[in-house]
Amino acid sequence: MINEAKFELIKEKYGHYASWAVWAAGTNKPKANVGDLSIFESNEHDALLKQLNPNIVFVGLNISSRPIQFPLGNFHDGRAMSMDYKIRYALKGTALWGAYMTDIIKDFEQKASGKMMAYLRKNKSFERDNLELFKAELRDLGVNQPTLIAFGRDAFKILTRNLRGNYDIWRVPHYANYTSKEIYREEIAAIIQSKSNQLNNGEAGMWLGQA
Repeated sequence: MINEAKFELIKEKYGHYASWAVWAAGTNKPKANVGDLSIFESNEHDALLKQLNPNIVFVGLNISSRPIQFPLGNFHDGRAMSMDYKIRYALKGTALWGAYMTDIIKDFEQKASGKMMAYLRKNKSFERDNLELFKAELRDLGVNQPTLIAFGRDAFKILTRNLRGNYDIWRVPHYANYTSKEIYREEIAAIIQSKSNQLNNGEAGMWLGQA
């Protein structure tokens, strides 16, 4: 569990590209309140902290369009063109709600993931530097063997080529894919079930805080 001091540390150091998989309640409109960051304010912390699980870390590629305007605002974009609402819909009521969320490449705005990956191929030291930042971020979370869940193919490639063997790394489809929120939730549910089956068979490593 994350305590108040740890929450504030993470918010201060990483809040311009990280967040938590917790959102304000929605309405009958799918994107309603996705960008409501009041859930992270101090008067809500008692209920909030109980939901947070740093043993699970969702990892995106990079900020796609513009700098994060407010602390912990990544993955909580309420604009009409944003697809962040699908994450909320997919994770609500599942064991992945409350996970930590961050990007593997920090402070690099690029909407086209292909261009981002091409840049990394030509600038390998930039990737290594970002991996070191990511490792420091995990240390500050205070967890030794979190389960890493990559959003999409590219983030998964970066994690596996650098960290395979050190962490349990999983991949889920990217929420920006052209699919409905209902299908996206089904895809996430199938992955959770697969992971649970591996745990029951003794094949999985750290998952949901279990050894």
